[in-house]
Amino acid sequence: MIKGLHHNAYRCRDSGETRQFYEDFLGLPLAGTLEIRETKSGRKTAALHTFYRLDDGSFLAFFEAPDMPFAFKPQHDFDLHIALEVDAAVLGDMLAKGKARGIETRGISEHEFVRSIYFRDPNGYVIELTAKTPEHARLMDPATNRARELLDRWQSSKVRQATSSG
Repeated sequence: MIKGLHHNAYRCRDSGETRQFYEDFLGLPLAGTLEIRETKSGRKTAALHTFYRLDDGSFLAFFEAPDMPFAFKPQHDFDLHIALEVDAAVLGDMLAKGKARGIETRGISEHEFVRSIYFRDPNGYVIELTAKTPEHARLMDPATNRARELLDRWQSSKVRQATSSG
């Protein structure tokens, strides 16, 4: 039924700054731009929808919609981040490139199944570049990694905490 991800869309403050980060810095080509003057519900608007192509044919997309308020607030890395897969050889180069450009840059972080570096884009979103380790397939296999068991244990501990505190 679901074939894959076509695009994820996010708000942006400024389409030009966003393009500079995603195209010039990350190397994702601007593949499409859609100017929206009226919504499907008939509301007049002025929005720009841009699409940046990933190698697998999917897209990261952004909306600049100055007529609709949006709270760009500081985000915790756990609240929202976009993880993009790269080859392992790219991590060191991109880490140095981010620091040289004065972009908020962190890493390299070891997560057993991936190694990652992190940037903050002009909109405040955390962008993770991640490279799979040789253990990735084994650690991400739900037949052997106990993912469901760990989730169920997490959920039951929340229920126990809620009933003991209430």
